[in-house]
Amino acid sequence: MRSIDLNCDVGEGIGLEAEIMPLVSSANIACGAHAGDLATMATVMEIAREHDVWMGAHPGFADRENFGRREIRLGETELRTLVLQQLEALAGVGRFDYVKPHGALYNMAAKDEDISHTVVATVKEFNPDLWLMGLAGSRLLRIAADAGLKTVAEAFADRRYDDAGRLVSRATSNAVISSTEEAVDQVLNLVQHGRVKSIGGREVNVAAESICLHGDNPAALVLARCIREALTAAEIKVQSFAARL
Repeated sequence: MRSIDLNCDVGEGIGLEAEIMPLVSSANIACGAHAGDLATMATVMEIAREHDVWMGAHPGFADRENFGRREIRLGETELRTLVLQQLEALAGVGRFDYVKPHGALYNMAAKDEDISHTVVATVKEFNPDLWLMGLAGSRLLRIAADAGLKTVAEAFADRRYDDAGRLVSRATSNAVISSTEEAVDQVLNLVQHGRVKSIGGREVNVAAESICLHGDNPAALVLARCIREALTAAEIKVQSFAARL
């Protein structure tokens, strides 16, 4: 049976964790920079454990006003410290299995070689057994694999792609898919065919091992339920990316 990992951003103050956790297989936990605090981390980790959901650190820029989605240029040492402090914060609450950068840091690491190297080196220094999740086909995953880290290629249920297979910038009005039906169709296309339909109308190859559901999407819970139902109907199993080992 074909399978796919469903991951969701959690601990970001939306409060849907108890409802959405039974629907996903991996949870990206905010580590106190763009959102979250130690109490939230502890609560979310407890819910994840109850549902056998894999847990990951979700470090981002310390910019709560913009939810970590504004690009901030940091030096190598500053960036290392930013990421390391968040990994240490979550580790102080409980064990986690992987790291997925958040927001602007995620996008910058996907395309900027220097940032990729710093993120990879920091994760490897902290714990070389951790997986690193990033955008499918990105520089971050290539550099992580070259460094010996286990990687997870990710695609998005509710984001549009350009003709080159890159995420359309959130600064663009149609970057986020608001239609549940369209998002479900995109997930099925990704899982069954390894493709997405770009904003230019092209079928673009995207090889994904995990699909992200954004937890701050107002329709996140409805979308998660619809995606699970569609995957079940298509005889596709939802399970953690680690199950392939």
